[in-house]
Amino acid sequence: MKTAITRKFAFMALAALALSPAGRAQSAIAGDWLGTLDAGAIKLRVVFRIVNSQDGLTASLQSPDQSPAWIPATSVTRSDNTLTIDLKPLGAVFAGKIAADLNSIDGTFTQMGNPLPLALKRVKDQSELAPRRPQNPVKPYPYREEEVAYANKAAGNTLAATLTVPPGKGPFTAVLLISGSGPNDRDESILGHKPFLVLSDYLTRKGIVVLRADKRGVGRSTGKYATATTADFATDAEAGVAYLKTRSEVDPHRIGLVGHSEGGTIAPMVAAGNPDVRFIVMMAGTGVTGERILVEQVRMIAEANGISKEKAAQAADKESELLALVVKETDNAVVEKELREKLAGQMPEAQIDAAIKDITSPWGRYLLSYDPTTALRKVVCPVLAIDGEKDLQVSPAQNLPPIRKALEEGGNKHFEIDELPGLNHLFQTAKTGSPAEYAQIEETISPVALDKIATWILKQ
Repeated sequence: MKTAITRKFAFMALAALALSPAGRAQSAIAGDWLGTLDAGAIKLRVVFRIVNSQDGLTASLQSPDQSPAWIPATSVTRSDNTLTIDLKPLGAVFAGKIAADLNSIDGTFTQMGNPLPLALKRVKDQSELAPRRPQNPVKPYPYREEEVAYANKAAGNTLAATLTVPPGKGPFTAVLLISGSGPNDRDESILGHKPFLVLSDYLTRKGIVVLRADKRGVGRSTGKYATATTADFATDAEAGVAYLKTRSEVDPHRIGLVGHSEGGTIAPMVAAGNPDVRFIVMMAGTGVTGERILVEQVRMIAEANGISKEKAAQAADKESELLALVVKETDNAVVEKELREKLAGQMPEAQIDAAIKDITSPWGRYLLSYDPTTALRKVVCPVLAIDGEKDLQVSPAQNLPPIRKALEEGGNKHFEIDELPGLNHLFQTAKTGSPAEYAQIEETISPVALDKIATWILKQ
């Protein structure tokens, strides 16, 4: 009975708010508002979701070009035709003027003291927020798709996956797709793109069985993602190879690995000690330590975003100093203290927290020190190593030469190494290669890259 009374008065309070002039004014701007932050080389869409609650206006922010996550606003204030949204976790605030027709809000988005103009338009159709991805396959597919699961017994986890099988009798050549860094699902979903869905569809249509899995602890896969290193993910890949051998549709003598980014580092780790792996494709795989990759990444992305070469070099030197500290000091408490002192005032606290947590995790520490040439020298099966000319995350100039050298030193005579013109880290056709472009590009994977991979695999 008490609950019923409470609900009744809550309803009356909401009704009173809606009927009052202030309530009507607040309700009038409730909804989704879309705008674009233009910082020159970087353009990011942002969405404010404004809600009229019993306690007044609340809001949350999403950048669909960066993440599907919503960030709650600290406070929302409206006074007549002015609106202010404070986002303390980001060190940001939006202040704007509401148009008389209530369909636009023109204002300024200021983060860490840097103001950018931001014009918001009311979202009238939710399809405006959905990115256009023309390469995503549409069902029904001309092949069989099966939900499967297999165990990594040594690690005690189960990987949930999708197996796609071409029409026909078989047995077929088969590949396991290994995704890049981050808590990726089986499609390697990123910024509205599903690269592994597109790649899997393309390869299966070419007559290749494809297995792709959610990472451990992600999606429907069990296990702990947070404590896993690259070496742990390699054991999950080995479990995938073992599973493919059990399938009657698969020729056990024609099983290969296709890894992207971190997955391109994992593929040689698995192939070096597993004779069941008959070929590997490294898509933006690494040839040097993570410490060197991250330093060069900072420099290249800074330049692509319009920063002078001198300042980009200074930023890279700063990154090198910070990463060297992590590599040298094994005590995370000491590392955290020093990193906080060095990063104070340079980015919001929430970003500092996330950066420290990531780089001092077991995965982060392994990444910084692991030398991929150790495994590459032991790989005897055929290798295709490709990278995009405009890759600013895994530099082709920095990584392809040591990959070639390591394979040669190991006596491997069956490899091909190519730098693909005009493509970025995701193998999209790009203008600058900056990660800020990823979501804005409609293409998920260049047809040139897709054809290169499929043609090479079928030749093996």
